[in-house]
Order: sequence, then C-alpha cells, then structure tokens
Amino acid sequence: MRRRFNGPLFLLALLAAWEAAVRFEGINALIAPAPTKILALFSELVVSGQIPMQIIVSMKRALAGYLLAAAVFIPLGIFMGLSQTVYRFFEVIVEMLRPVPPPVVIPVALLFFGLGDEMKIFVIFFSCAWPILLNTIDGVRGIDWVLLNTAKTFGLSRGRVIGQVILPACSPQIMTGLRVSLPIMLILVVISEMVGSTDGIGYFVLDSQRRFKVPQMYAGMLALAVLGYMLNQLFNLMQRLLLPWQRGMRGRTEEG
Repeated sequence: MRRRFNGPLFLLALLAAWEAAVRFEGINALIAPAPTKILALFSELVVSGQIPMQIIVSMKRALAGYLLAAAVFIPLGIFMGLSQTVYRFFEVIVEMLRPVPPPVVIPVALLFFGLGDEMKIFVIFFSCAWPILLNTIDGVRGIDWVLLNTAKTFGLSRGRVIGQVILPACSPQIMTGLRVSLPIMLILVVISEMVGSTDGIGYFVLDSQRRFKVPQMYAGMLALAVLGYMLNQLFNLMQRLLLPWQRGMRGRTEEG
C-alpha cells in the first residue's frame, strides 16, 4: 500500500530544520531569521492591524480588476464560443495580446493611469482576462449541440438559451478560468504595488526589505501565503455552493 505524502508534517519538519540551522548559526539570522521570530512578529502585526490594513487595500484593487475581467470576458467568451463570426473578429487581437507577459503592461499602464489605483486595476484586469476568456470559449464549444437544438425546438429565446442552457453547461470551465486567474490576481497586485505605490501588502514587503527590516519582510510574505490559501478555500466554498451537482458527478467519476 502506497503511503500518502503528508504536506503539513513535511512543512513542520522544514520549519524545524530552519529553526535549528539559525540557532546553531548554520544560517545567517540577519538574512533568514528564525521561524519563531517571524511568527511572533507576524502575530504582533496582525493584532496591531498593520498587516490587515495593507491586505484590505490590496484586495480592494485586486478584486476590482478580477471582477471587472470576469464581467467583461465571460460574456465575450460566450459569444465567441457561439459565433464563428465574433470569434474571427476578436481572434487576432486575443492571440496577439494573450502571450504578452503581464509585468510588461505595467509601464504602459503607468503612462496612461499614473501611480493611482487605476493602474493596478488595469494590470490585474489585463492579466486575468485571458484564462477567463479562453476557458469560457472552450466551455461553450464543448456543449452538446443537442441541448441547444432541443432548447430551440421548445422555442426558448436566445437570452433564455444562454441563461438556462449555455451558462449551466459551461460553468465548470468558467470556474476553471476564474480559479486560474485567482493567483494571477494576487501576483499582479503585489508586483504593481512594488513598482508604484505607497501602501498595500506588496509595498509593505518591499519597503521592509529597503529598510532592512528582514523579519517584517518575511512576515509580509507569510501574510501573502495565508491570504492565498484563504482565497483558494473561499473559492472552493463558492464553487460548491454554486455548482453542487458538479461535486456529485466528480464523486461518481472517481468511483467508476
């Protein structure tokens, strides 16, 4: 019988080795402080409100860009998946912009929007657009056309076909695009805050490094790790609430 990899146990062992290496001077404590010191400072910064305040600022920007990308590119993906004419019209634009590395967009966004929140929101919007769009297109194209023809036979309007047939059928692929975009959102809000900002968790980490407050820098990185984990768990909960039938189908597939 194969043993399952125990992730939490491995992490604890890694932290214990790190702690021991610092205490026995195998690692320079100025560069890599002991985990216990980082955790203690992290707790202080959370209780004092410094880290939560920075995270709130960052999440306002991140969610604005993320939700705006979803609002624009899910409908566009549906129409591109349904209509070959619409797809051909946007295909060249999508294929040219999709490979552009998101950090490259930051200098352009700075020229147009300056250092304000608009720049960061635009960069996140641009970065999250393509996973959402492409997964939506694939989801629509993967729909059994018998369902669409049956809906037309019953005389459903185009709007009702989209709302009652197409969206439920391609929702797993749409959720996949949203899931892929979630860490992209977090990465880009941090990068954009490091490039041009005076607040936010990205600025907090960079400013700590510049001031050589190394434990505080690691505490900010820990906050990002915790935030990423919490966002993923919240997304899983939302997916279970919105698509309860998908969990049942997945369970039957695994049993089969």
